[in-house]
Amino acid sequence: MDRTGIFAGDNPFALAQSWLQDAEGQEPNDPNAIALGTVDADGLPNVRMVLLKEIETTGAGGFVFYTNYGSVKGQEIAATGKAAFVLHWKSLRRQIRVRGLTEREEGPQADDYYHSRSLKSRLGAWASAQSQPLSSRGALMAEVAKVTALKGPNPARPPFWGGVRIRPLEIEFWADGAFRLHDRFRWQRDSLESQWKIDRLNP
Repeated sequence: MDRTGIFAGDNPFALAQSWLQDAEGQEPNDPNAIALGTVDADGLPNVRMVLLKEIETTGAGGFVFYTNYGSVKGQEIAATGKAAFVLHWKSLRRQIRVRGLTEREEGPQADDYYHSRSLKSRLGAWASAQSQPLSSRGALMAEVAKVTALKGPNPARPPFWGGVRIRPLEIEFWADGAFRLHDRFRWQRDSLESQWKIDRLNP
């Protein structure tokens, strides 16, 4: 199996991080935007865009984003313990697909990220009952004003808001090729403790 150039390396998380760094120099907006897939209780899929905030390259590795745990995605992830996403960069003609198991990140790592956000974003996390019906934008802004008065200039991270870490069982790297003869490499492992198996796939 040949694996050279942009696919080189023995750590898929380091490779993903390298591709993201490449995209940060060329993608016009949100190079860390991922299309996150979950399923509801009936097995019906949901997909939405969220921002990937961390790629963890050591240990079992992982991809971390942040959300309201009471949101639809938060509830579906809690119910299944699984999620998938795709990173796609039109500027580079590359994409990464990930499927795996989920866990919450509710410790100092989540606190640090929360406090790195702007004050308005931190207050917004308190004010928004994400995914729930809303009577009007005015009602949302009134809730923001109420939270601002209650929480002050340095609000703590809400207990219902934090990180979700996806620990992959499968990662696929794809790069555009001439005449649609694309390059695809799939990394798979049976468990988080297993060694990766790497296959080149037909385009």
